[in-house]
Amino acid sequence: GQAVRRLKFDELLKLHLQNYQIQQDAEKHRALPIEFKEAETKKIVAKLGFDLTDAQRKSAWQILQDMAEAKPMNRLLEGDVGSGKTAVAALAMANAALNKVQSALLAPTEILAGQHFLELKKLLKPIDCNVAILTRGRRQVFNTADDKISELSKAKLLKSLNIGEIDLLIGTHAIIQDEVNFNNLGLVVIDEQHRFGVEQRQALRQKSGNAATMPHLLSMTATPIPRTLALTIYGDLEISVINQLPPGRKKPITRLVEPAGRNQAYEFILEKIKEGRQAYVICPLIEESDPLRREASPLRREASPLGVKSASEEHQKLTEEIFPQLKIGLLHGRLKSKEKEKIMADFNEGKIDILVATSVVEVGVNVPNASVMMIESAERFGLSQLHQFRGRVNRAEHQAYCLLFSETNGLKSLNRLKTLIDCFDGFKLAEEDLKQRGTGDLLGTIQTGFFNNFKIARLTDIELIEETKKAARELINERPEILNNIDLNKNFHPE
Repeated sequence: GQAVRRLKFDELLKLHLQNYQIQQDAEKHRALPIEFKEAETKKIVAKLGFDLTDAQRKSAWQILQDMAEAKPMNRLLEGDVGSGKTAVAALAMANAALNKVQSALLAPTEILAGQHFLELKKLLKPIDCNVAILTRGRRQVFNTADDKISELSKAKLLKSLNIGEIDLLIGTHAIIQDEVNFNNLGLVVIDEQHRFGVEQRQALRQKSGNAATMPHLLSMTATPIPRTLALTIYGDLEISVINQLPPGRKKPITRLVEPAGRNQAYEFILEKIKEGRQAYVICPLIEESDPLRREASPLRREASPLGVKSASEEHQKLTEEIFPQLKIGLLHGRLKSKEKEKIMADFNEGKIDILVATSVVEVGVNVPNASVMMIESAERFGLSQLHQFRGRVNRAEHQAYCLLFSETNGLKSLNRLKTLIDCFDGFKLAEEDLKQRGTGDLLGTIQTGFFNNFKIARLTDIELIEETKKAARELINERPEILNNIDLNKNFHPE
């Protein structure tokens, strides 16, 4: 017990020291002030095709005020599933472009980068700017004035960026690599990857085209983190919260399906597909023979794999026995990114009726036509994670359905799943996950860049998180030089 506590202590202390280091680092630097262009911003808002919620307005206002300062913004935009974070971030990036300052949008995967590229094509239409995407598989650019996307060589794209022709570059974290150099980068937006350390910020500063300033930083997450916890973990960030769903979104109907109701559920899915919709089927494992390769499962205890559904097996069963007449795709984290891209593109274009997947679809995947989410072995996932899955089918005006199948009839598990049926508030579910920490639910966020370098510490160690934060502060007061001497991206053991 003592040894584990000691190791957790080290990990958490490092986290807090990192936060203080980032904070201090930011305080030393200036940023390019980005002036709020009211008239043009109103134009964009008017053309959105929907009204901003009060929470979106408030968040956008906080962000735009921070960006107008000569000190670097460091803000986290937390929004529940489908609450419209991208529209808010688009207003920030539009204001940068209107001030002739470049922005970068970093997404965790190529799929999500591609999605942002297409979404921003619509959102930024009212202003004149050039938007490019750079990933392993894509090098494209469009100007908001015309509707065509052009392919270009990597060399051409990098030159364009360097001379300042490109206003907004979208890509994965790979765009922090050496050969990418901006002309005057003033804003960085990071999707689902909160730990953006000092070294990464320094690297971006060096390639920002203006080494005297630090770009403003906006992090976004769809994983609602209870506020008390967010303030503790992200001591270096200001926080904006979007806790309202856009008007007109119907809440998904969530059902816990008894084993006897399985065939009826299949008939229901078939009916929806005949109406033109699509469906996801989520499984916790990739394949049966591989019990320990849980794909980012939030459960630490290795229960026997018996009865836990695997994606490959499910794919085979659906293809051969249940829906031989439908097109069924399979998506998991072991596929190469080219293959993943292809499958997602096919699903997006309606060439696949049902997508069987592991938790890789948890965050951000947006296929508005998909309206049914069926989750196998649902008891294996945390509540927040299940809520994320459910959010994948709540993207459009169609009524969405989420069907939960459980391999257990344990009362505790079933009651936990029932919480999800009545509650569609991600922040409440996150609190619930924390309360029931005995179940090992980690807010289902390990794979979204959240706490991803933690080996032992848990989000649920609230007392220890508080205690180590205090220790970090005392340590810095006694030995301020500690922040210069340690390389926090490597493991360090405070003496």
